[in-house]
Amino acid sequence: MKLSNGYTRPGWTAVSLIALGAFVWLLGRALTALPVGVAYAVWTGIGAAGTVLIGSMLFGESLTPLKLGGVGLIVGGIVLLRSAPA
Repeated sequence: MKLSNGYTRPGWTAVSLIALGAFVWLLGRALTALPVGVAYAVWTGIGAAGTVLIGSMLFGESLTPLKLGGVGLIVGGIVLLRSAPA
């Protein structure tokens, strides 16, 4: 969304909208295999971790050991949620 410059750049706006549709579709797919609470937590956790990493790669945002540790905790939480018995 940042690259779309407030949705004034048509190409990046289209990419943002297509990505949004894909993310919602993937959440729907996850709901076929996981309870809604776990699916949503996993979906938002992946989004949060991915946003930190993409922000670092595309926009040069700092990626400190503390931030990497936070991403690691998110990923660890996702693994625990996914592996917990229903």
